[in-house]
Amino acid sequence: MARKSLRYTVDAEGRDKGKTFVITEMSSASAERWALKALSALVASGMEIPDNVAQGGIAAVAKMGIQAFGGIAWDRAEPLLQEMFACIQIQPGQNTNVVRGLIDDDIEEVATRIRLRIVTFDLHVGFSATAAQLTSA
Repeated sequence: MARKSLRYTVDAEGRDKGKTFVITEMSSASAERWALKALSALVASGMEIPDNVAQGGIAAVAKMGIQAFGGIAWDRAEPLLQEMFACIQIQPGQNTNVVRGLIDDDIEEVATRIRLRIVTFDLHVGFSATAAQLTSA
């Protein structure tokens, strides 16, 4: 079975309106490494991690809530954010068969970057990060 993939077209007003991005799920090995690095960064930041979370992988990280990442030191958070963006490509024109890796100028609005992170996270955990935040509250 192929990894999950989705197309996200920006509908918000701004310089990115109409741009289409293709987001593809990480391999299970990459997702597991990402989740373990995220948990490690959360522990290093002083956050208490329940015992059963370590076995839950990326979904367990989601249940803790995205707001938990606000306490991670930048030197630990930046590689995690870069790994998320490695899942994202851009469809530069109307041909859905043509996609390429991102370059910095592809995304012109900070709001688009944030939305792409949320969509990427949701793709990996299989449910809305917003719902995970409500569950963890």
